[in-house]
Amino acid sequence: MVKKLTFLLLSIIVFSCAKKEKKHSDEFIKTQNELTEKLTKISKITDFNGFGVALVNEKEVLYQNGFGVANVESKLKYTDKTVQNIASVSKTFIGIAILKAQELGKLNLDDPINKYLPFKVINPRFPENQITIRHLVTHTSSIIDTKEYMTRTLILKDTNNLAKNLKIDISPTKFCPPSEKISIEEFLKNILDENGKWYNREVFSKNKPGKIYDYSNVGATLAALVIEKATGTTYDNFTKEYILKPLKMNSSGWSFSTIDFSNYTHTYQNKTTPYPYYSLNTYPDGGMLTTSSDMSKYILELMKGYVGNGTLLSKSSYKEYYTQQLKADNFIERNSSEFSDEYNMGITMGFGPTGNFGHFGGDPGLFSVIYFNKDLKTGKYYITNTDGNGAETGKYHKLINDLLDSYSEKLNKLSKKEN
Repeated sequence: MVKKLTFLLLSIIVFSCAKKEKKHSDEFIKTQNELTEKLTKISKITDFNGFGVALVNEKEVLYQNGFGVANVESKLKYTDKTVQNIASVSKTFIGIAILKAQELGKLNLDDPINKYLPFKVINPRFPENQITIRHLVTHTSSIIDTKEYMTRTLILKDTNNLAKNLKIDISPTKFCPPSEKISIEEFLKNILDENGKWYNREVFSKNKPGKIYDYSNVGATLAALVIEKATGTTYDNFTKEYILKPLKMNSSGWSFSTIDFSNYTHTYQNKTTPYPYYSLNTYPDGGMLTTSSDMSKYILELMKGYVGNGTLLSKSSYKEYYTQQLKADNFIERNSSEFSDEYNMGITMGFGPTGNFGHFGGDPGLFSVIYFNKDLKTGKYYITNTDGNGAETGKYHKLINDLLDSYSEKLNKLSKKEN
């Protein structure tokens, strides 16, 4: 009798779990397979080696995959588990982290940054005008990226072929030796503190803080330092605790030591020539290392947050994250391209003129994008591991993105029909 009851209980548990597991229709699976086939064909003719993709709606991940090659020499395939630096798409994490710190009572968006920093940051042309956290995360701080930033942030992982690698032309940036790796606090102090060894007043524009949009990697990294000082923990640990762990982004991190390096892709100058491995001194502005699989979880959360069902932040915080913060007079030259992420700004999330939103990124050997359709409530992630080659690369980017948009709509309709 006991055995029969045990078997019955186990059967109920198994049946219950099976019911909870999402089962898609044959048509949904067939549509996914069609997309895989088409992207596989394209991957064999592109002028870049590998790429990853993910599609979501506000309910679920619709598709994720990787194509092409992660390592030309070993012929390692690019999959949805391949790890890659996502460049400036990383800045969207800063906005989430700032708002989480605000929820925790550690800071306020409209606080002056000098309330938290161990050194003073003042635009010498406007010494009476305080730079606020909101200015940093909307790129209106009047802090700009100078030559010192461009030539000191990319750090080689090791000293292999050091002399040769230091000469690689990646203008206007350049690679620096591992010995020049420093903390974000030291880096920013050197650039922004008037007593810093790289300080030049030209790091501040001629615009009053809060007045003009001017995209700033230094300003974004400074926002991450404010989080560190306000919360008493490092930015990488804070984002791990409040973003990566809750979303189970277990293959992601901010340094080579936090990821499975055997899954890390080379980035390439062209189809045959790899770049050396590198990291960033200003890692919050572009140094997230992650996979298509993990990014599908992240963009799913962002889409859920947009419709009021997010888990990382409260509804009011997500509303702030997606509120367009700027006006027409905040721009000198406004990017009105349909797929712009610089027509307006949320809290590090960029908006285009149609109201669609997202963020683009680029570093040596990669192009990345997350982008969301506000009407369909869908989002996509797309990344490549090879430098662009002008019009030819653009042709393939368009071909892939058109496919992703088309199948995102198809899969979204099927998903909603099944829910």
